[in-house]
Amino acid sequence: MPDLDMAAPANAKAAPATGPLLSVHNLEAWYGESHILHGMNFEVNAGEVVTLLGRNGAGKTTTLKSIMGMIGKRTGSVRFNNQAIINASSDRIARLGIAFCPEERGIFSSLDVRENLMLPPVVREGGLSLEQIFELFPNLKERLKSQGTKLSGGEQQMLAIARILRTGASFLMLDEPTEGLAPVIIQQIGHTIARLKKEGFTILLVEQNFRFASTVADRYYVVEHGKIIDGFANSDLQANMDKLHTYLGV
Repeated sequence: MPDLDMAAPANAKAAPATGPLLSVHNLEAWYGESHILHGMNFEVNAGEVVTLLGRNGAGKTTTLKSIMGMIGKRTGSVRFNNQAIINASSDRIARLGIAFCPEERGIFSSLDVRENLMLPPVVREGGLSLEQIFELFPNLKERLKSQGTKLSGGEQQMLAIARILRTGASFLMLDEPTEGLAPVIIQQIGHTIARLKKEGFTILLVEQNFRFASTVADRYYVVEHGKIIDGFANSDLQANMDKLHTYLGV
């Protein structure tokens, strides 16, 4: 399996690939002795918003962490832009243009908003400038001197997304970005995702709230017991609502 080139070209967006931008086949992952993923198979095309739906504990977050190289034991195939990354370290994966925004947001309490925003290193050219970030999230500009954990939940989520947009990543993995947020903030997050897609970003989204996902997603995969059990396009959402209610228990 070829190693990754640390000096890969730093483009603003990932170079065109033959086939899917991200391809996951037979991905398995473990936390210690606990076998979490049992043969995940899915693909994401460049410029898409693809959502992983499923109940708590289904393996959605583990899938994102496995792609990002944050799980110690994993097997199978993960290819990004035609490069095998299953054995790559997280820093090498980041240099290819993949970024992960965790559900817990990871805001540092001892740092203010500006310090939190500037903390991640720029790993590739093409990241958004502060001016572009403040255009997306004007609330952050007003709160630059505020301690990170004194922000509202919605502002913390905006800050968590804003940080990865600075890095030069073009493939964004967002884990439950609407969890615990007020409806007006959820709407703003939706507008941001739509704007990022329009500007050429590719997004893999983990969500339990399929009503929110339906406003931004092109396609869905349903995860259950660590594997994909169904998948469909957003245009087929209404035809699959009964199955979704069963899958998600809503």
